[in-house]
Amino acid sequence: MSISAKDLDQNRVGIWYGIAAYTIWGFLPLYWKLLIAFPPIEILAHRILWSFVFMALVVLFSGGWKTLVLALADKKKLLMMFLCGFMISVNWFTYIYAVNTGHVIEASMGYFINPLFVVILGVTVFREKLTRWQITAIILAALGVLLITVQYGRVPWIALFLAGTFSIYGLTKKLAQVDLVTGLVLETLIVMPFALFYIVFLETGNGGALGNASLLTKFILAGCGAITATPLLLYSRGIGKTTFSMMGFLQYIAPSINLILGIIVFKEYFSLTHFISFCFIWAALIIFTLANVGVLKESTFGKIDRYKAS
Repeated sequence: MSISAKDLDQNRVGIWYGIAAYTIWGFLPLYWKLLIAFPPIEILAHRILWSFVFMALVVLFSGGWKTLVLALADKKKLLMMFLCGFMISVNWFTYIYAVNTGHVIEASMGYFINPLFVVILGVTVFREKLTRWQITAIILAALGVLLITVQYGRVPWIALFLAGTFSIYGLTKKLAQVDLVTGLVLETLIVMPFALFYIVFLETGNGGALGNASLLTKFILAGCGAITATPLLLYSRGIGKTTFSMMGFLQYIAPSINLILGIIVFKEYFSLTHFISFCFIWAALIIFTLANVGVLKESTFGKIDRYKAS
């Protein structure tokens, strides 16, 4: 079946939306570094508050209130959105903490291994079966994490926490069956009262950023909403125009930029052990991606086994 020129154009537009979304996510550490003078928990509170404000305006002007009202009337979806809000808040806090305490490289590792965490959740929750190539990819990634754990005597908990929370967030969102825009409004709406209470608590004690920071810093704090929601909206447009597998390829743009920023811009320590560990993870991702798009099949694995046996 031939593909029309219109479909090709739509696919190309979708790819560019995806590239834009993941590029913004990749450079996000530069934004959080502007707020390094403030505790990660306070930055998180502002990110939640202003994300809700921004997304509420998007829904208002796009006419998406009907979908939002229907979702609010569904108790099961509300429960799922509460879990989503909690998970994404923990994920956001961990990421902000990682960036502003000099662990951007470790954060990039978390998002590199995130797809493999999704596979593990698929096996445990949906009873999906793993191919031998997928099992190989998971083992290689685990070896990469184990190597850096043994070498430095500590588990890379930031990477594992980021991958774990984002995977559970994605799983919960899948179960809730809510579109990205409505979902983000509901997630931030549910956790926003806690964020607002914390901000008011700080401000009444004269310790908050709004009462003590410069006007520019206040604009940067308010901009947390736009910088959070914009790539999500771009992703939402992109996924509607191109394939899910293409978005799977593009998702590695963000952690790659994070890794480059960590090494070159933020001058974080990157040893030979780090490099070897990442090589295991990159090899795992290559195998995992090729298996997902059908390049590597079970029969391919079998041929290799027979070849080795001979």
